[in-house]
Amino acid sequence: MKKAIHYGAGNIGRGFIGALLNEAGYEVTFADLNDSLIQQLNDKQSYQVITAEEQPKISTIKPVYGLNSGTQAAAVEALIAEATFLTTAIGAGILPFIAPAIAAALAKRVTLTSEPLYVIACENQINATDILRDAIFTHVDEATAKKIKTQVHFCNSAVDRIVPAQPDGLGLDVQVEAYYEWVVESKTTLPTIPGMTVVPDLAPFIERKLFTVNTGHAVTAYLGYAKGYHTIDETLKDEAVYQQVAATLGETGAYLVKRYDLNAADHAAYIKKIIHRFENPLLADGVDRVGRSPLRKLGAQDRLVRPAVEADKLGLPHQNLAKAIVAALHFDDPSDKEAMTLQSLLQTQGLDHVLQTVCELKETNPLYQEIIAQY
Repeated sequence: MKKAIHYGAGNIGRGFIGALLNEAGYEVTFADLNDSLIQQLNDKQSYQVITAEEQPKISTIKPVYGLNSGTQAAAVEALIAEATFLTTAIGAGILPFIAPAIAAALAKRVTLTSEPLYVIACENQINATDILRDAIFTHVDEATAKKIKTQVHFCNSAVDRIVPAQPDGLGLDVQVEAYYEWVVESKTTLPTIPGMTVVPDLAPFIERKLFTVNTGHAVTAYLGYAKGYHTIDETLKDEAVYQQVAATLGETGAYLVKRYDLNAADHAAYIKKIIHRFENPLLADGVDRVGRSPLRKLGAQDRLVRPAVEADKLGLPHQNLAKAIVAALHFDDPSDKEAMTLQSLLQTQGLDHVLQTVCELKETNPLYQEIIAQY
């Protein structure tokens, strides 16, 4: 049976990428540091993916296995030597930490086989696979890097599927929304994976997704949190919030349409479809879950600051994105470590420090001044 290794045995890994690979005929092994998850995977060797809709679709994913990427490094390395796919869903910030082990595995692999390996980082980050690739190449010599480049295909991707906090008692099973999108950039032919779309240029797809789905989700969460709502669908029942989310996505949409020459009517329909997905009450997605990690989400290349800066470069409005950034700055959920760090920075160092260091904005940027005025 064809083999795939997926870093990250969490809900997203099991409920999305790992499931699609398995349904395409691959034996999937999840590499993770969570001993409990690894043990459950090896004991049961299967789980179910359940769609959040009135008549849910239930898919059984098997065979699946688990390896502890820390204590079973040799076994992970051996699997990488024979796998066809290596995928991740661990968070873009973690990619450099798994790079040394993958580099060692690839160095051995290229001496054992000439079969291609497809490496795809499935993260909410522009060009996440490039981040992993570049980190890997810092751990191998020039000759080994040359061999790896001829046999290993590093493919950037855009992924879209809402996997909310899970109901109690599901165990390994995962509840997901029915909708998903997995777009992979490659100029070479990849093995066919039903549900995966291969394109020669990912930029329009990943920015459309990040600056519509991720921006919209985050804005809804921060506005909902400010008003005391608990879930995303509950938040969007507030007409004022709904209109504010739509206005914000109107600004990101204007940028996307102009930057990539998209059809304006088609993109407006896409925005409506995305907001409608958020309204699904069966997902019951918490504003605390969606809003968590505000430091990352306020980063210069992420879903709030990046589209606002790019809109400004094209002479387009970004006042509603500025409001969204202000809402994120006020996110003070005590259960979220990043939220507490953000509030501490604001209190001890001030707003200017956060805008300059976290958002990487200059005082001369019009967005900077808009945020100051609205804060």
